[in-house]
Amino acid sequence: MRSLFNPSDHDQLKKRLGRLTPAARGRWGRMSSHQAVCHLCDWFRGVLGDRPIPGSPPTLRVKILRWTAFTTPLPWPRGFRTAPEQDQEKGGTPPAEFDADVAALESLMAEFVHRGGRGLTPHWRWGQMPEGMWGRYGYRHVNHHLRQFGV
Repeated sequence: MRSLFNPSDHDQLKKRLGRLTPAARGRWGRMSSHQAVCHLCDWFRGVLGDRPIPGSPPTLRVKILRWTAFTTPLPWPRGFRTAPEQDQEKGGTPPAEFDADVAALESLMAEFVHRGGRGLTPHWRWGQMPEGMWGRYGYRHVNHHLRQFGV
C-alpha cells in the first residue's frame, strides 16, 4: 500500500503536484485546482497542529470506515464532505498566489513526512491513528485530489 512515508511515493506525488496548473479542470467536485492545493494545505496544517479543527472521538462506525479507507485499495468516493475549516466554500484558507501555495503544500508535506506519523493532532473525524495509517492517509488524500484534476 502506498504511503507518504515511502520516499518513492512521496517523490511521485511531488512530481505530479509539479504538473498541476491553475487552469486544470476538475473531473468531479466544485473546487478549482488552486482551491484543492489550499484544502490540502489546511489538512496538513490541521494534523500538524498549526490549524485547530474541532472534532469528537470516532464512533465504531467511523473506525470501520477509517480502516476501509486507509487499508484497502478501494478508490475513495467523490463528494465526501470535509470539516468547514477545510472546506473551500465555508472557511478554508483562500487561494493567494498559485506557485506560493504549491510551495507551501510541498513544505507541509515534507514536515508531515519528517514527523513520520508521530506527534500529530488527532484527525477531526478519524481520531488518532497508528503511524503507518497516517502515511497511507497522507498519500491517499493528496493522490485523490491530484486525480481529481487529471495529474
